[in-house]
Amino acid sequence: MNRIYSIITFLFLSIVATNAQKIGYINSQEILASLPEVKQANSDIEVMKTMFQKKGEDMVKELQTKYQDLQKKQQSGELAPVEIEKQSALLKLEEAKLGEFEKSSQDKIYAKTEELLKPIQDRVNKAIKDVATEKGFLYIFDSGMGVILYSDPAADATKMVKDKLGIATTTAAAPK
Repeated sequence: MNRIYSIITFLFLSIVATNAQKIGYINSQEILASLPEVKQANSDIEVMKTMFQKKGEDMVKELQTKYQDLQKKQQSGELAPVEIEKQSALLKLEEAKLGEFEKSSQDKIYAKTEELLKPIQDRVNKAIKDVATEKGFLYIFDSGMGVILYSDPAADATKMVKDKLGIATTTAAAPK
């Protein structure tokens, strides 16, 4: 069995070596961080998150105030036990509405994120495919996702994808 495995491995490596397949890599995080529309989308999403967070905090404060008022009325004997139960039930309903608001807010933020970022991601993926086709890459890996253990800098297709997207690339300043 080992001999068959060795033969198959040898044949596979021979085929790969004779075909000299071109492999490249990109850093998707760097590409996305360079796109102004990603920055704008992230800003819009943050504004939405902040709005929902503020509204949620206001709802929590209002609910806490109502609970405290009910507790004061209960301690002072202003309300009959039946009325206390009735108001407690109403506060529990408001508490449930707060939970629904939080879930709804998260769903809306997720939907907005998808709405804003999916077209950008689709555009980046198209640019990656175009570069791969134009430059003859058989595979392009993403170093930004931590997939690559070693790579030759000459195989880095990040700049080519940025060029395809019209993103100005800057070169790092030489160390002093």
